[in-house]
Amino acid sequence: MPAHTSGKIVAALLYIAAPLVHAADLLQVYQQALQSDPQLHEAEATRLAAHQAKPIAVAQLLPQLNATGAVGHDNISSRQPILLTEATAVPYKTRSDTTQYQLELRQSLFRWEQWVALQRADSSVAQAEADYQAARQLLIVRVAQRYFDVLGARDTVDASQASLESVSRQLEQANKLFDVGLTAITDVKEAKAARDQAAADLIAAKRTLATNQELLRELTGVPVDTLAAPGDDLPLKTPEPANEDQWVTSALQQNLMLISARLAAQIAGEDVRAASAQHYPSLDLVVGRNYYDTTGNRTLLGERLPADASQTDDSISLQLRFPIFSGGGVSARVQQQVYLQRAARERLERAARETERQARDSYLGVLSEMSRVEASKQALESSATAMKATEEGFKAGTRTTVDVLNARRQLFTAQTNYSHSRYAYIMDIIQLKQAAGSLNEQDLTEINTWMR
Repeated sequence: MPAHTSGKIVAALLYIAAPLVHAADLLQVYQQALQSDPQLHEAEATRLAAHQAKPIAVAQLLPQLNATGAVGHDNISSRQPILLTEATAVPYKTRSDTTQYQLELRQSLFRWEQWVALQRADSSVAQAEADYQAARQLLIVRVAQRYFDVLGARDTVDASQASLESVSRQLEQANKLFDVGLTAITDVKEAKAARDQAAADLIAAKRTLATNQELLRELTGVPVDTLAAPGDDLPLKTPEPANEDQWVTSALQQNLMLISARLAAQIAGEDVRAASAQHYPSLDLVVGRNYYDTTGNRTLLGERLPADASQTDDSISLQLRFPIFSGGGVSARVQQQVYLQRAARERLERAARETERQARDSYLGVLSEMSRVEASKQALESSATAMKATEEGFKAGTRTTVDVLNARRQLFTAQTNYSHSRYAYIMDIIQLKQAAGSLNEQDLTEINTWMR
């Protein structure tokens, strides 16, 4: 096979084996992350594990049946006094095989810690559900943040590339003018310095873009080369309701992380009750059967005698256990749980304050970003107009190379500021709904309609 044909086959195989690289919008990236994100899968596994707390607690209230058995062999040689005409120690031997089994049925009638554990299981399941739903909301936030980080980094690359091309043209023009004596060497040096800085900025921008793309791939499991961006018709909507305090009220009632913190404080209180229950008596009903069977023989004075026996014992009893003293261990465990409950309450207070702060900050962020988007758009238009005027002035000899470079730099900065302000506006909307506990996939679907 020719070498070039072999190379084509290898290239084709490498292409087939390569990870899928495609274009996607925000909703598609989220759906991919929903299937691939390890952090969400971890939360789901934790949720499923927490659901087993309820059957475990119920099992402690149901009858417990245990069986034990043993098989043994004994071979005994000894001497035993026997009265004939006179006391004489006579040797004897015993060989036996023993079979024994025991069945015990135990039903708890009163164990306070078991009932507390049942109540705790309900709270644990509820907390696990809240944590899982919070993880799904957090996935939406993480996907959106990394999605727009990639878009922002790509905008910066595009602006840096355009800046480099523009400054390179300016340097070329400055060199031509210098060659014919129409400009000073300082203009050439200024343009060259600007070109070198633009090249360095482009390298840094590409590095940032690659990092952000990898962060997004970390969620989706596959790289995405092209992302849909917000269109020019991006709607700027005031949050509904348009009242900061109402958003805070909703957040304090519905925020999933705050709900989880409340349940954690409730579980800590139940742990105190469970530890205190070690001081209480317990009452069990116990039904048992013990079967014992032995077969063998005994050799005495040269005569082999059978030594078989069997016995069956059936019993039923009420067992009352009343703890009196355990070295202070129970009291120490109770005090330990009291401190842990105090810590849980402090975490709840901290979560409530953080939730209120996040709701207020996100609400104000939406309003400020709306204004910033409008201002950035106006600044972009003004920078474009100023750029044209400066270029015309340079041609007429009234503006210098430095003026043109500064005008172009301001234009590219205005472009990136405008795009970044729109991404920040969308992220503030998402974070506001997350704080209020109402963020869901429908919100992401609506935002996705803004993408082009």
